Amino acid sequence: MFERFTEEARRVVRRAEGVADELRSAEIGPGHLLVALVETSPAVRTALVASGADPRAVIATGREVLRAGGLDSEALASLGVDLEQVRQQADAVFGDGALDRVGRGGTGRSRFDRNAKKTLELALRETIRLQDRTIESRHLCLAVLREGGEGRVVLERSSVDSATLRSALETPQPPTSA
Repeated sequence: MFERFTEEARRVVRRAEGVADELRSAEIGPGHLLVALVETSPAVRTALVASGADPRAVIATGREVLRAGGLDSEALASLGVDLEQVRQQADAVFGDGALDRVGRGGTGRSRFDRNAKKTLELALRETIRLQDRTIESRHLCLAVLREGGEGRVVLERSSVDSATLRSALETPQPPTSA
């Protein structure tokens, strides 16, 4: 399937791995793909602006959600648990990134979690639905919307109008000249 990815879409996937590494995530999920999309793809940033969103806010929200490791820091705070303080104490006792190292290891397995793999598959489906020949970054973003997991949560927390974003992504943009 990766042979159908444009060079930009491949850069997005590689960048998602970098985002996961920066956030010390054992696996790459749809949220990592979304942050990488916004950081890497001018077309996705343009579509976000068209939907009334600030791409920088989407990146910041995405990193915050991913840093929490899927835990709802607000819900934990309502119980009197400060997630960042727990991380700091674990780092002090067990070394930097102690909570994030769990499950990491050289198993040779793909680092993409089940939902990220589903997102990549949905990108192919979006490409076919739109009758395109190659998988572009816009197809990856449409797939993040369709997958409905952490990437969609990030978009919702960033006040992105999903219908407007979808519409902007479904309309191919002419190539930009450098």
